[in-house]
Amino acid sequence: MSAKILDGKAIAAELRESIRQEVDKQVAAGKPRPGLAVIMVGEDPASQVYVRNKKIACEKAGFKDVSQVLPAQTSQEDVLALIDELNADDTVHGIIVQLPVPEHINAEAIIERIHPCKDVDGFHPYNVGRLATRMMQLAPCTPHGVMTMLAKTGIPLRGLNAVVVGASNIVGVPMMLELLNERATVTICHSATKDLPKMVSEADLVVVGVGIPNMVKGDWIKDGAIVIDVGINRMEDGTLCGDVEFDVAKEKASWITPVPGGVGPMTIATLLENTMKVAYELECKL
Repeated sequence: MSAKILDGKAIAAELRESIRQEVDKQVAAGKPRPGLAVIMVGEDPASQVYVRNKKIACEKAGFKDVSQVLPAQTSQEDVLALIDELNADDTVHGIIVQLPVPEHINAEAIIERIHPCKDVDGFHPYNVGRLATRMMQLAPCTPHGVMTMLAKTGIPLRGLNAVVVGASNIVGVPMMLELLNERATVTICHSATKDLPKMVSEADLVVVGVGIPNMVKGDWIKDGAIVIDVGINRMEDGTLCGDVEFDVAKEKASWITPVPGGVGPMTIATLLENTMKVAYELECKL
């Protein structure tokens, strides 16, 4: 058996086209274009690529891009002041601060300064709390993008035994909450988990996001399981690979995401989806 490929590039392209059409429709009706502000502090190479990709995606979707790149030495007070300005700007519907930030800046303080109704990354404790209490407002982009991909399999998540490997606030914890809200039975694993291979081998759905190349071995995968690989790692030879041993896992799984071209494109597409939601749908609850 060879797994079907969950093509994130294709699914993301479909979502972005749907967003572009809706933006065109709303603008024609006199509504504003969604405005997205991406703040980057410093010149981290990976962040530069990511921000550039977001800028291109904004342009193609018909969004107003108001991104700002600040010098690495910018003080935390100046970043907070900029966020305050953007919070007060009615033409800006979404604000994100590209992580990582320089060491002298407290990332948690920055995230909490963004108004929850403009927190299109879905990282603010308010939005995570709403997700945890089944009153989702703006969900973290990568896990929510995974949910969009899972819907494409046509397989109901209700009752599935799901294992999430990795307990980060960006992927693991919100992924657990998303799956739990769909009535899957969820186990979240981390560095202190005992007998990880056994946990994975019993899962109908495995989501891995740890940032360790090929950490989850292909022969751990249960026959017919769905495998979602969130990891993306650059090897010494310049190639990219995920956190799952793809070539072996694909012979056992029913569905699997590739790396690259799997979850990655969905993160940016979902960011645009969240921003459009703020612009045209969301009634702030605060």
